Formats: sequence, C-alpha cells, structure tokens
Amino acid sequence: MTISVLIVDDEELIRVGLRAIIDAQPDLTVVGEAADGAEVPPLVARLRPDVVLMDVRMPAIDGIQATRHLLATSAEPPRILVVTTFENDEYVYQALRAGANGFLLKRARPAEVVDAIRVVARGESLLFPAAVRRLVAAHQRGPAANRLQRARLTEREGEVLRLMATGLSNSEIAAELVLGLETVKTHVGNLLAKLGARDRTQAVIAAYEAGFVVPATDG
Repeated sequence: MTISVLIVDDEELIRVGLRAIIDAQPDLTVVGEAADGAEVPPLVARLRPDVVLMDVRMPAIDGIQATRHLLATSAEPPRILVVTTFENDEYVYQALRAGANGFLLKRARPAEVVDAIRVVARGESLLFPAAVRRLVAAHQRGPAANRLQRARLTEREGEVLRLMATGLSNSEIAAELVLGLETVKTHVGNLLAKLGARDRTQAVIAAYEAGFVVPATDG
C-alpha cells in the first residue's frame, strides 16, 4: 500500500529535496506541498494524505498551530511528522505535546527520512525514542504524576508503557512479555484511552513528565 505524503515547509529548497527523496520510493508518494500552516487544512481535506511533514517554524501559521487545528477539526487526521533544524527546539516539544506523532531533523539522511515516514504511518513504535527522551528531559514541565494516578494503569499496562518508551513495536513487546500480539494491542489501546493520549508519543511524554519512566542518560 502506498503512503501518501503532504510536505509543508516555507523553504522551497527543503520541499524540493524532500519530494525527490520520497518520490524515489515505490511505497511513498508526495500528493501535495504547502509553504505555510494556513494552507494545510484545505489541502488535507482535499488530498487526504496519510502523513504530513510539517515544518515547525513558519512565518504565518507555525507547525504547532497547524497541528492543533488539524487534530481538532479532522475526523480522521493524518499522521504528523514535525520537521525541524534543532532537535531540542521548544517548538518541537510543544508540537509533540499538541499531538504530532514524531519529529525529523532537516539534516537527516534520505534513508532516515523514508524510515521515519514509514514508522509514523504504521504507528506501532515510537520514532527515535532516545531523541524523544532527551527532548522531554530538556523541557520538563513539572509534576504530572496525578495524571498517571488518575489513569489507574494495571501492572501489565505499566509494563507495556515502559517498553513503549524504549521504542519497541507491538510485536517486540509481545515477545518481551511472552504475550499474544492481540493482547498487547489491547493493552496499548487501553492505556492510551486511560491517559487521554492520541498515540504512543503522547503517552510516553506523559509517562516521562510524571516520572513514571525516568529519562536515563544515553550510553
């Protein structure tokens, strides 16, 4: 199945480069481009892309505002992959908290770009878990433990959440916990619902912020 992509960036050179990388893949196709977040809602409604590559910093409507608007107004919003120059950008953190599914650095290699699009489209694993961990650690927002307490996760759901934070897919979690794949999918769906999280990225951010998962140093 072909994954359709909408590219949103105010720099034409970036859009041209991303289009060339994406269209070179047999399972990916660019269905449209936009130079500002204001152009995104009508394009998404008309083109119905699977994934939006969203520049986080744009002059009129930035990626955070565009992400919030899409998620608030679309019955079936596309997956959103924020594109940024700096990994620890405050804008990236805000975009992830607003509901973006992951982020991609503009200096990423072509293979990383296409892999990121595929991972986000599948939605079964966390994109660049170490990078997300560092980002949350750099932008800690104070205690969020009450949110986890209110969620009342079961012991098994807690185990699944901790493994999700390491970037494991559902099948990898199933192997780690010696569970059936459908059982893991059920646990993931339940914990997302309890946390009020749209996807794995938001759930993991909530877990880090609450101290449920501790951002360990790399290495």
